[in-house]
Amino acid sequence: MEQLTKQEEEVMLQVWKFDHCTIKEVLAKMPPPPPPYTTLASTFNKLKAKGYLKAEQNGLTYTFTPLIKQAEYKKNFMTRFVENYFKDSFQEMVSFFAKEQKLSPDDLKEIIDDIEKGEN
Repeated sequence: MEQLTKQEEEVMLQVWKFDHCTIKEVLAKMPPPPPPYTTLASTFNKLKAKGYLKAEQNGLTYTFTPLIKQAEYKKNFMTRFVENYFKDSFQEMVSFFAKEQKLSPDDLKEIIDDIEKGEN
């Protein structure tokens, strides 16, 4: 799975909110200031070329459908993140966030409970 640029990821976050969508629909949901339509259209084409989107022409309009589920992307992204920044150790990542006080002891207990129950 090819890594996305920040702009591509922002677009995919919007696209995943739809079952299928047009560029105009995504443009309407982009945070201000929204990118120009042509820039967004170019980003959609790049995402299509990378295999993230499927395009279907309906008259003069294209409808786009995500080919990769958000959960699949998130899993891949986090795996790369942990590999690159925490020596491929999820334990080291959790320890880092605990030391930085981003996770409270209660949060850690809840995570442990979820793991023991086999929940995600």
